[in-house]
Amino acid sequence: MEAISLDLRKLVIADCDAGMKTAEVAAKYKVSTAWVRRLKQRRRETGSIEALPWNGGRRHKLTDAQEERLRKLVESDPDATIDELHKRMRVRCCRSTIHESVRRLGLSFKKSR
Repeated sequence: MEAISLDLRKLVIADCDAGMKTAEVAAKYKVSTAWVRRLKQRRRETGSIEALPWNGGRRHKLTDAQEERLRKLVESDPDATIDELHKRMRVRCCRSTIHESVRRLGLSFKKSR
């Protein structure tokens, strides 16, 4: 999801400064009332209404070497389940970490009939 533009932020703040209520401003610009409140709060606390920089998202739990090992495990045994891959990896992490890594690497672990 992209940040709301600075132009729209300026319009929202201008209407708030002109005396419009938060709910009215939110309805006018089709944004949530919570967002308008947070924008006003942020301006009050920091003096800025610009969008915060993107933090890059969550960090990957597995290292590059571990992901390469996972890739080889899936290629050598494509019928292995996530639980089996988790046990074979012998890495201290959740099964969901293995699943997310398999998805992120674009690997298929479709079972044969």
